[in-house]
Amino acid sequence: MSVMEEKESNLLEKNKLKTDTGQDTSYYSNRPSDLSIGSSRDSRSVSNNEKADNAILVAEHYNAIEETHLSQRNQSRIVYMRNFNNWIKSMLINEYLTLTKIKQIKNHNSPLKVLDMCCGKGGDLLKWKKGEISHLICADIAEISIEQCKNRYSDILNKSSKVRGFAPIFTAEFIAADCTKVCLREKYKDVTIQFDLVSCQFAFHYSFESLSQAECMLRNASECLRPGGYFIGTVPDAYDLVSRWQKCDGNKFGNDVYSVEFLCKDKMKPPFFGAKYNFHLEGVVNCPEFLVHLPTLCKLASKFGLELVMFERFETYYERMKNEGKSLLGKMQALETYPPYHESPLLGQPLQDYQHAINYMQNLPGHRKIGTLSQAEWEVTSLYAVFAFQKKEVD
Repeated sequence: MSVMEEKESNLLEKNKLKTDTGQDTSYYSNRPSDLSIGSSRDSRSVSNNEKADNAILVAEHYNAIEETHLSQRNQSRIVYMRNFNNWIKSMLINEYLTLTKIKQIKNHNSPLKVLDMCCGKGGDLLKWKKGEISHLICADIAEISIEQCKNRYSDILNKSSKVRGFAPIFTAEFIAADCTKVCLREKYKDVTIQFDLVSCQFAFHYSFESLSQAECMLRNASECLRPGGYFIGTVPDAYDLVSRWQKCDGNKFGNDVYSVEFLCKDKMKPPFFGAKYNFHLEGVVNCPEFLVHLPTLCKLASKFGLELVMFERFETYYERMKNEGKSLLGKMQALETYPPYHESPLLGQPLQDYQHAINYMQNLPGHRKIGTLSQAEWEVTSLYAVFAFQKKEVD
């Protein structure tokens, strides 16, 4: 076995189906045997007008978020959590680009093409540049976000051209469209394009407003994905959300940096589609989101030739990737130093947000400083999970 074949074997072994909810899976085990049943149930609870209103709200929400300077972001109460989430995305993208590149070598180094669904303002453009892809298509519901994404790409292109030994970066297309309602393929310059990787970060859950929207999103992810290619993303863990909801009095829970308020009524049996809640994060305007019921997602994805190969909560994924990504954790400032340096006060509440760090250091004498997240930030980021689907090979 060659070194490259051995590396691929190890990576594929590591990426055999991993599912981790960290909890009892009674909510997940409740799924429709026939998705048409879920459809009729959904249509009673969510009207077409409500769907249109939600789409407008999501677009307006992201269009209203202004670009912030780096110095402003560094003053945010949740700057380390945002950086940690960005580190998670970096590791996920790198992991599956690496798997894809190994396969590409066997296919004589064919160009690497990526679809970034719900790309926002282009926060992952540098990740794609680092991944040395050849072509990128960015799609998002918010027109202003797409314009900002274009501008970021132009800035990266201009900066790269001024570097000695300049190597051209990937080419790109930009599409303003609702990925849950519009066939993206019809908008590609080349409708025969085949993607090696499709990514949807922190946005897939919007599609679970209805069965038709979830199907459209998955069709967009799968339709031009080559056999053996991957669809990756980050999504709120529905079981954790429901578990916290069931434990709280009423329909609202959270802490000083986030809150979740459920708008559906049945805590014990939320609907498979249209299970709506408002998510509020550090002063950002409420935006409607929807639970993603994992078994239903898997069953629906299989209709489009997608098979789940990995689903891990952020805490589990961090434990698996922290050694490989140790230097990047520091470079991205993804963890807060505790105890802090004198010139850098703690962002959280000193007496209640860092008890876990104090306990950890007491059990490991000799550690003068460690990297951590405040308890309030951890309660938010631990709501999320990473996933990866693989397009089934054609027989």
